[in-house]
Amino acid sequence: MTKPKILLVDDTRLVLELEKSFLKLSDVEVLTAMNGVEALELIRKDPPDLIFMDMNMPAMDGVACCTLLKADPFLSAIPVIMLTTAGREGDRERAMQAGCDDYLTKPVERREFLEMARKYTDSVDRRDLRIHCLFPAIFLLGKSPIGAQVTDLGAGGVFISTREPVRHGSTIKLALYLPEASPVLMELAGRIAWLNEDGKRVNPTLPPGFGVEFLDLEEGECEALKRLVEAKTRNRP
Repeated sequence: MTKPKILLVDDTRLVLELEKSFLKLSDVEVLTAMNGVEALELIRKDPPDLIFMDMNMPAMDGVACCTLLKADPFLSAIPVIMLTTAGREGDRERAMQAGCDDYLTKPVERREFLEMARKYTDSVDRRDLRIHCLFPAIFLLGKSPIGAQVTDLGAGGVFISTREPVRHGSTIKLALYLPEASPVLMELAGRIAWLNEDGKRVNPTLPPGFGVEFLDLEEGECEALKRLVEAKTRNRP
C-alpha cells in the first residue's frame, strides 16, 4: 500500500527540519519545498495527500500558492494547512480567503502539528510510546555542560530532570547514556518543547525540568530509542 504523502513548504530550512522530525515516527512520505513556485511544481507532478504551507515566503507566498491550488479542479481537494505568524493582524483572514482548510500559528508545537495532520490522514501517529526511567544525561547550556537525569523517554523526545533555568523553544545538545547491556552514549540535538517549573508544574507526576523534542534523528538513533522503549514496555510487570 502506498504511503500518504505530506508536503511541507517553508523558506526556512530549520523549520522544515523541525516539521520533518515531528513526522519521523509516522508511516508517511515527506516532501519539502522552500517557496510556492517549488511547491506548485511538485504538486502538479505528484499530488500529495496533505500540505503544510508557510504564509510568508519569497518567489511566491503561501496565499498566492494556495489560491492557485484551490482554483485548480484537479488539485483543489488537497487539504492545505496554512502556517501564520503570531501577532500579524489579518494573516488568519488572508489564509481563509485563499481557501486553506485549516491554519496553525508559528511557532508550532509538535503535539498541535500532529493533531492537525491526524485530522486529514490516519497514517500520522500523534502518540509517543514512553517509559519512566532513571539514567544520566548531560546537556549544554551555552558552552557549559550541565549534569541531569532522564526520567521519561520516548522515541521522539525525553524529559530532563533539573532545576537549571532554560528557555522554552531554545535548541540544546544532549548526551544520553542509554541503559542497555553495554551503556550506549548518544549525542543528540533537541528543542525545549515545554517546562515543568517549580510552582508551575505542567505535569505534576514529573519532577522539575523540561521536555525535549529530538531534532534531526538519524535512522539508527531512532531505531535504538524505539528498541529501548519497546523492550522496557514489554518487561513491565
